[in-house]
Amino acid sequence: MTAKRGPVFPELNLEDRVALVTGAGRGIGRAIAVTLAEAGAHVAVASRTQAQVEETAAEVEKQGRRSLPLPTDVTDPGQVEQMVARTVSGLGPIDILVNSAGTIYMKPIVAVPDKGFMSEIFPGFENGMTLEEWDTVMNLNLRGTFLVTRAVAQGMIERRRGKVIVVTSTESTQAWTNHAAYASTKAALMMFTRVAAKEWARYGIMVNALAPGFFRTAASEFSYTDDRLRESQLRMIPLRRFGNLRDLGILAVFLASDASDYVTGQTFFMDGGVSA
Repeated sequence: MTAKRGPVFPELNLEDRVALVTGAGRGIGRAIAVTLAEAGAHVAVASRTQAQVEETAAEVEKQGRRSLPLPTDVTDPGQVEQMVARTVSGLGPIDILVNSAGTIYMKPIVAVPDKGFMSEIFPGFENGMTLEEWDTVMNLNLRGTFLVTRAVAQGMIERRRGKVIVVTSTESTQAWTNHAAYASTKAALMMFTRVAAKEWARYGIMVNALAPGFFRTAASEFSYTDDRLRESQLRMIPLRRFGNLRDLGILAVFLASDASDYVTGQTFFMDGGVSA
């Protein structure tokens, strides 16, 4: 009988580590949560929608790992504290944090006279971004990441170990029209990652960021079903194809594992060459 093989690289093994993933109800967050479980981690999955976090938790458990579905508004400090406390009591001290919660509005900064086909896809596009929409993006993408990271980091500092992953975007370094709020938060998150990495390095905490390019998710489905948007995006990608969500999950496993113990404050672009 052939002995069961362990991981080819044992440093990538996340056996019995505890991960908390926000924005895990669907898309990038769900893919990362499930891949972390595949690598051995127990995963608390957080998102606003009860049904979605339950679906992700079920996927985690299919990997033979424990999971907690945690409906949470990460912009609410009280809910964030409760989310962290429930994770610790239900799964154990948090070893890995993935900040994936986020949203986007594709609208110009002010009203534009030339509507173009974008106004056909996005109702109210020609009127420009509202203050409410701006605040929604700022609060979820930036405030939410700050609140969650701060709450989790306290325990990591006490234990002098931890891995924090922030999901930013290629738009952290590239300016795209009609993305003012989203791109601003993603650029801010890249700098937040660098500052946190420097502040917590002495406590054995590594903080890094993932910057995805074009990946098909429920949130971005509109840009793949509209032929005009889809073709314009493909022309921007040197590899001429969209990304696979599992690839992001595998990169997250590296950043969450011992294999990345000498990596901190970095942003890893996975975009098919868009940022090259």
